[in-house]
Amino acid sequence: MKYKRFFHLNSLRLQLLSRSLLVILSLLMLIGVFQYVFMKQFIYTNKIRSIEDQIHLIPDDVWKHDIETSQNVKRSRPMVYFPGVNITFINQKSTFLRLAKDPHHSYFPKLSASTYKQVMNNIKQPDNTTSLIKKIDGHQEQVIVLKPIVFDGEIQGVIQINTPTESLRDLLIRQMMIFLMLSLTAMTIAFFVFSSVLKRTLVPLFTTTKKVEHINAGSLHDRLPVNQGQIEMDRLSLSINEMLERLEKAFKAETEAKEQMRRFVADASHELRTPLTSIHGFLEVLLRGASCNPEQLNAALKSMYGESKRLRKLIQDLLLLAQLDQLPPFQKEYCFIDELILDMKPQLILLAGNRKVLFDFPSRLPSEVNKDQFKQVVLNLFSNAVQHTNPTTGVIQVVGKINEEELSLIIQDNGHGIPQEHLPHLFERFYKADASRSRAYGGAGLGLAISASIIELHGGKIRVKSKLNVGTAFEILLPLT
Repeated sequence: MKYKRFFHLNSLRLQLLSRSLLVILSLLMLIGVFQYVFMKQFIYTNKIRSIEDQIHLIPDDVWKHDIETSQNVKRSRPMVYFPGVNITFINQKSTFLRLAKDPHHSYFPKLSASTYKQVMNNIKQPDNTTSLIKKIDGHQEQVIVLKPIVFDGEIQGVIQINTPTESLRDLLIRQMMIFLMLSLTAMTIAFFVFSSVLKRTLVPLFTTTKKVEHINAGSLHDRLPVNQGQIEMDRLSLSINEMLERLEKAFKAETEAKEQMRRFVADASHELRTPLTSIHGFLEVLLRGASCNPEQLNAALKSMYGESKRLRKLIQDLLLLAQLDQLPPFQKEYCFIDELILDMKPQLILLAGNRKVLFDFPSRLPSEVNKDQFKQVVLNLFSNAVQHTNPTTGVIQVVGKINEEELSLIIQDNGHGIPQEHLPHLFERFYKADASRSRAYGGAGLGLAISASIIELHGGKIRVKSKLNVGTAFEILLPLT
């Protein structure tokens, strides 16, 4: 299975391996071509120079002796002998005289008379030679060296030395075969070495692939390793991890939003059903004949009026929350929070009734807020404090303070307090720590949720501290301008 995957045409490892080997093969072929050309040139040139050097070592008297003895019927042994070559003398009349021959390759080429004349006429120095590599009349290719012969002050002719290139070609072929075998060996070694190297090099990629497949199967909490020793893979893993973080947060937020929406719909339905059921019940009573009784009619109308007010308030709160959730354009203006609250002082004192209200602003509290919505937050928190404190002994404090980064507004009471298990849920919609008291005061558990949403739109936050039978403090934190 592993080899099947390895040799799959779409395998990155196979593609890298094949392309790397193809590059090496191309380089070896290019080196082979250059080696063939240069080696052929070197072998042939070396052979020609070897013959020329041997010719230059022979004095003209020796050539004269061999030419004269070759012309006699009774020939003596020539003085000049080169193994593996044929030596021929061509005089000015283009007469060929064999001076020595190779027993294995006795063929000697006959060039045109003009070639010999040109060699004899172009002589400038006695040691001047002309070399050729030619194939004549279908015979084997020959290395031919021509040297004009001068003695007694006159050009006598041309000495022609020739040898077949077969041995040179055999040497060249042997060299190329050695190069081919070395190249094949190198390619084989490269195949196994590159396979191992590529396998090790691609380990981070394979690890990332397996991890992504595992994550794709549903494990969004898993993360890719980011220290695998490869900068590119580490950057890719880091980017994927950041994407997974956002996806996980988005899925979590979506799940929470769905759960909150489910609870919201259930709670809203319950809160809306309660006053509607009450109104519907009173209407049934009136339709049965209670409308003829002035006292029953008056009581029913008052009850329905109260339930309708409660229903209207609930619908207004729901609409406000829907608007806040859509993040509408927020108009804020620079003001002093302490002045804003002191402007509300008569309304707050009236709302507190016989409770004692204290205001403490040791310094100015500058900020940018939407005045109407911020007043609504203060009223919500102050009303909450009024509802949970004793009508005669209750004390409510409104304290403002400031530090280098933010301002703080605290609305504190000495009421019965809130149990600790309820504190984390106070700002959830429709959450009521004391359902009976909330029902008595007509609350639906939306006031704190609305307040938290408004403060968040201001870039701030609300905190709460409470202790049973001691009191509760809500703190609004806003950034300074």
